[in-house]
Amino acid sequence: MSMADEDAVFVGTGEFAVATHPKVLVTPALGSCIGVTLYDPFRHMGGLAHVMLPSPADTVTTGSLCRFASHAVPALAERLSEGGARHRLVAKLTGGASMFKGDTHFAGIGDRNAEEVRRQLALLRIPVLAEDTGGSHARTVELHLDTGLVLVRSYLYGMKEL
Repeated sequence: MSMADEDAVFVGTGEFAVATHPKVLVTPALGSCIGVTLYDPFRHMGGLAHVMLPSPADTVTTGSLCRFASHAVPALAERLSEGGARHRLVAKLTGGASMFKGDTHFAGIGDRNAEEVRRQLALLRIPVLAEDTGGSHARTVELHLDTGLVLVRSYLYGMKEL
């Protein structure tokens, strides 16, 4: 990692977190899940959600609603907007890989996750500035809150800046 460990805030699967600079938001091992970053450049504040599924209709198991794009994206935007920043928020997306080639139940889940995240952001009128989605590889993501830079790391492709 490129920052001191005490500055890292780790976001687990199906969770989201909000922080301000000097913190760095990190989520590891995004496969078909989507990492949604929202950033307010004026306050150097941002959030990161690790979205597993498009909506609760996509599973029969119970658990946190933050697993779903239909809930996590609006909830994250609302948390960041508490200071009136919704009009300044910008998004970057990562993940959404095709990790379940032989499983017909989860075939295309990465694409469906990305589509629902984009739909939720459009409803909120939050622009997507950059994406690193699709493919068939896992990614680890860092949102640096001083600049809004998103670092995407993967074993196959190294490091990419969004």
